[in-house]
Amino acid sequence: MMHGNPTYSRFALGIVLALLSTVVLAANPQKRNPASSDPQKTDADFPFQGEYVGDISHDGQAIRFGVQVVAMGDGKFTAVAYPGGLPGDGWTPPNTITGEGSREGEGKNGRVKLTGVDWGGVTRQGEIRNGAIVVKSNSGTEIAKLLRVNRKSPTLGQAPPKNAVVIFDGMAATSLPDTSKLIDGRVADDGLLMEGVTSKDSFGDSLWHIEFRLPYQPKDRGQGRGNSGAYLQGAYEVQMLDSFGLKGENNECGGVYSVAKPSVNMCLPPLEWQTYDIDFTAPRFESDRKVSDPRITVRHNGVVIQDNVEIPKITPGGTQSNEKHIGPLHLQNHGNPVRYRNIWVLPKP
Repeated sequence: MMHGNPTYSRFALGIVLALLSTVVLAANPQKRNPASSDPQKTDADFPFQGEYVGDISHDGQAIRFGVQVVAMGDGKFTAVAYPGGLPGDGWTPPNTITGEGSREGEGKNGRVKLTGVDWGGVTRQGEIRNGAIVVKSNSGTEIAKLLRVNRKSPTLGQAPPKNAVVIFDGMAATSLPDTSKLIDGRVADDGLLMEGVTSKDSFGDSLWHIEFRLPYQPKDRGQGRGNSGAYLQGAYEVQMLDSFGLKGENNECGGVYSVAKPSVNMCLPPLEWQTYDIDFTAPRFESDRKVSDPRITVRHNGVVIQDNVEIPKITPGGTQSNEKHIGPLHLQNHGNPVRYRNIWVLPKP
């Protein structure tokens, strides 16, 4: 039986319930999926994820295939096969074959069984073991072997040219990284630059070199998986995202966010170093009136994926709300542990 003022009693009960809810939430915080920025701290699925290349015989003719195997968490994988070779190295869009895989065992005794359906509707079987995809016939015999490859950008580690401005080096593990050119510059224990920084200096027409490493987040999807971005002039974003094995959209890696998708998805597997080499032409103004839009050419891991693309508007999420003739570089913090090094800019005369 309730005694006293019922309004007061209900109010007091509400306070008690609110406090109890707070205690429960504090004791059970929302669990986030694992995200690793260190190749030495991953899981049993990580060694199988990657790129594989080899020849498969069809009607007496050897056809080159590239395959990208993507870890999706808890021993599950997706696989995308590219006739002709890997993206940027032999494949002609848009033909692909997709499949799924499941891991059995770990380490040297581990393997991933793959299943996919080709264009003719025939189910194909394969198995990843000992650093290769073994392709099997309908009877289960081995008909081909695709070896694992580790592609590297041809501009990885490129030294800054004369007259370039080094925004962040981070190449020498033995020296203390210099963040004096950055606002909110933070460095991880391994000496690599962390996300969410902005250059102190502003630039107009310029050539940029940026090296980045996307984290391993196998259980995350979409924009929650290795998300960051390089904002030229703090206003125009070239998206960074773990888009390995995806189609390549304007909100995925190499896309000019909301404006232009990459001509080919050159995203490497997470925890591999990647490069953006960007030729940027700033907008032009007469008095306060913009007379021409900025333009951008992007080479992702050495391949042109944006060719003199016009950017008609500021893209979302940057640090500048108005278009200007100069602006800083901003590397976005989207809550994922993306890492950067060897960032420099060469202003164009």
